[in-house]
Amino acid sequence: MTPPAFILASASPARRRLLQTVGIDPLVCPSGFDEDKIQVTEPAALVSTLAQCKAEAVCRHWHQRALPEPLATAQGQPALVMGCDSVLALDGEIHGKPADARDAIARWHQMRGNVGHLYTGHALIDLAQTKSLVRCCVTEVHFAKVGNREIEAYVASGEPLNCAGCFALEGRGGLFVEKLVGCHTNVIGLSLPLLRQMLHELDYCATDFWRN
Repeated sequence: MTPPAFILASASPARRRLLQTVGIDPLVCPSGFDEDKIQVTEPAALVSTLAQCKAEAVCRHWHQRALPEPLATAQGQPALVMGCDSVLALDGEIHGKPADARDAIARWHQMRGNVGHLYTGHALIDLAQTKSLVRCCVTEVHFAKVGNREIEAYVASGEPLNCAGCFALEGRGGLFVEKLVGCHTNVIGLSLPLLRQMLHELDYCATDFWRN
């Protein structure tokens, strides 16, 4: 049986690359969901709710809007839509992307030598079976005691400005992480082991979505 189209409801290049690394080449359809609509203060509940809202928004687009190629070719066909959202919890605060360079520098002064928890919500909606799953994965992140010069250079690179938690593990920010406890791909934005489990719960095998 031909598997449904795999739709990633995220503009994140890191999430797309993770999926491509394991043989899944998703169709990318950013949700455009306004995250400010969700006012939740518990990190696991926040990312789970946002992931679900993003996936549901794309599901509505899938049936109601004119989409650009290559989405238009597959539009209306059976689809599996995945939404994700990540935040870093540190010292009782929830952090998403920094507002600007000054915010990023201040954040790193708080993060260095500290331990944070990276939460990623995962929502998987199967339009073919009208089923949905929402899960959250958390990874403990131990940050190195980086110096002011390193912090300023890293922020000047621009990389942390586009990252939940103000660092990219798969990029230059990997220099400043000493240890992870838990799933490392979760820190990049999508837990591959959790995705495999969720696909199994929906009666799919992850290899069904391998590109030829």
